[in-house]
Amino acid sequence: MPLRPMQVNIKAVDHLAVGRFWAQALGWDAVSAGPGGTAVQPPGFDWRAPGTAVALDVIAVPDPKQAAKNRVHLDLATTSPAHQAGLIARLKSLGATPVDVGQGDDVPWTVLADPEGNEFCVLEPRETYRDSGPLAAVVVDCADPHAMSRFWGEAIDWTVVETTDDVARLRSPQGTGPYLELLRTPGPPTAVPARRIHLDLLPYPGDDQAAETHRLRALGATDLDLGQGPDASWTVLADPEDHEFCVLSLT
Repeated sequence: MPLRPMQVNIKAVDHLAVGRFWAQALGWDAVSAGPGGTAVQPPGFDWRAPGTAVALDVIAVPDPKQAAKNRVHLDLATTSPAHQAGLIARLKSLGATPVDVGQGDDVPWTVLADPEGNEFCVLEPRETYRDSGPLAAVVVDCADPHAMSRFWGEAIDWTVVETTDDVARLRSPQGTGPYLELLRTPGPPTAVPARRIHLDLLPYPGDDQAAETHRLRALGATDLDLGQGPDASWTVLADPEDHEFCVLSLT
């Protein structure tokens, strides 16, 4: 059975501060994920139970974010112009700052960065995200949404609900929760990717982590060494456009 997206992994020098920011931004709970980690979860989230929720996992690292834009970011949903304006003001009060990623002055969304510079968007109200909750989408910059949707459509158990030349969207088969969006982004990726945000995938109970990893390699994933060492319980891979992701263990 394909893997399920379980969480978005965010690297931070101060995992407690960044975890608190995202918990307050989303209205979720911040709980300890062990030494060096803060989990940000929707109320009632159980990572062992199959479902449609996607959590955040903020992990401590020694180095600050590079100037390069992340290739993965979060989009936040709003329900009205007043909600959007109020959310932007509140996020700024929590430590978010405006950032220019080339979006121009006429777009209806606002681009901000969290306290350690990770970019995210506060979207204008859109019917697409009416029932997504506060997290509208996990957005992945890419060159070829068609090819990427073929890989991710086989890699995870989410359904490809739309594919165009500009974007491919995947969502839980239940039709709730955030989207995974593969967004065509002009220009080549940076020579040294800013590997601060990635997806963590989890096998279903009864499935085998090693077998799932082998299946992903057959789909076009490649092994990636980020210094995790041979004893890590997770496997680090990269998709066909070199976006890293991890396959976690159920134990």
